[in-house]
Amino acid sequence: MTKKATLLTVLLALLAFESSKAQSIDFLRQRIDSLLEDKSAMVGVAVRGTNSQDTISINGDTRLPMQSIFKYHLALAVLHQIDQGEFSLEQVISLDKELMDSYKHLWSLLRKRYPEGGDVSLREILTLTVANSDNVGCDVLYKLIGGPAVVENYMHQMGIADIAIKYNELTMQTVWEYQYENWTTAKATNTTLMTFFENSHQQLTKKSYDFLWGTMKQSWHPKVSMKSFLPENTIIAHKTGHSGKNDKGITAAQNDIGIIFLPDGTYFYLSVLVSDSKEEANVNKKIIADITKLCWDYFSKE
Repeated sequence: MTKKATLLTVLLALLAFESSKAQSIDFLRQRIDSLLEDKSAMVGVAVRGTNSQDTISINGDTRLPMQSIFKYHLALAVLHQIDQGEFSLEQVISLDKELMDSYKHLWSLLRKRYPEGGDVSLREILTLTVANSDNVGCDVLYKLIGGPAVVENYMHQMGIADIAIKYNELTMQTVWEYQYENWTTAKATNTTLMTFFENSHQQLTKKSYDFLWGTMKQSWHPKVSMKSFLPENTIIAHKTGHSGKNDKGITAAQNDIGIIFLPDGTYFYLSVLVSDSKEEANVNKKIIADITKLCWDYFSKE
């Protein structure tokens, strides 16, 4: 075989491979579309592998309420200020009983640990806010750095345009409609995950980077969805957000965003935002779990 013929054969093989990959990612999209077609909910999905061709967006530019996934963005802004020398993970913050009592209707492991208040390190507050979705910790951090607008502005400065953060947890939970003003898109959350995980422009120092992603991998929540159908020891760095139902039976947000690590050390980014759902809670959670499993199966066969 001549060199020219050999080169042509190689090129055809590469084209066939790329065509196969495209068909494969399209097949994954079709399976997700099929999964969603009979669901009474708006679902935003963004998938991205380490290969940029492995990208899917379904309603990916739709503005959807974040609920507690905004604690991930908050953590980024706090760590940025720590890296700037404004604060330290080891500094102590005084919390009083009046503050704890004002959050009795909201989830807080911090309040359970310190019902009378106390002196707590910023490290512990930030850890509980990210890993355990602590609402007291969340609002303490918002107050510390200057409010929700500071986080929104930081995201915009980092090139994440599709996000708005107007209220802290306590205010957001007082009026149902307020949560819709704390919005983002599935594509924007994937971009945020990728930007700070890859850290190519050293958005975070190594100390802050290791702290954040170590904490995200510990993230726990009783409504965790991504892990449901994956192998038991799968590592996921993720953040959830959940609104509960209103008196009309509508769930405004059942969200999970994260980085899922495969056994071979590769990973993929996934954001699933389930909004305005008339489905039961177990159905909303299963939507996220099913999509995660479909993506896991796809990337596991790469």
